[in-house]
Amino acid sequence: MLGVSIDTLRRWDKSGKLVAVRKDGGTHRYYLEKDLEIFASDLTKIAYEWLETKNELPATFYCSNSAVFQARLITMQNQLAQMPRLNNIFSLIVAIAGEIGNNSFDHNLGKWPDVPGIFFGHNLQKGIIVLADRGLGILGTLKRVRPELQNHTDAVRVAFTEIITGRAPEERGNGLKFVREVIEKNSIDLFFRSGDAELRIRKPNKELRIARSHLITPGCLAIIEF
Repeated sequence: MLGVSIDTLRRWDKSGKLVAVRKDGGTHRYYLEKDLEIFASDLTKIAYEWLETKNELPATFYCSNSAVFQARLITMQNQLAQMPRLNNIFSLIVAIAGEIGNNSFDHNLGKWPDVPGIFFGHNLQKGIIVLADRGLGILGTLKRVRPELQNHTDAVRVAFTEIITGRAPEERGNGLKFVREVIEKNSIDLFFRSGDAELRIRKPNKELRIARSHLITPGCLAIIEF
């Protein structure tokens, strides 16, 4: 299924990249079929296909409401906490994934254009988390309080760099600004797309880059790598 040797599986088990199951303390390694399928899958491709086609998502990746998302976020947090290499940053990874996912639900509540809910998939052994929604997108939500915004690139820049105040005491823009600050200070990379705007914050210099893409994404797509 994975195309690797037994020695590679032993190394991955020891390092925490792909942890095996030991039965009754034995020496044999066992693997859950679901874990192998997710490890071998291309999460980004699955998310893109859902954004483009609206095909029904496998239940493994679909969060129909925020309660489902929060439950799966806690499960992911418990798994990350068991990975020694992430001891210093696992809580931050959970925090930024939570901000992005909650942002989708909060800003589209009662206003989903077609398919409600979000895509939430992760392969912790490979160090990747993917979130996506078919919501209004950054431009659509920010224009409510910043009607002068005319394009997706400006809207994404504002969302990640400015605090936008709506009706008091509400403040919009804190969440994604927090995400940017955490990623800039830690060994985490981010790719984010909304409409035709693409944002990247990557090692080694962590410079925030925003550019226009020939692709148009309904709602938002986020890829977190660590």
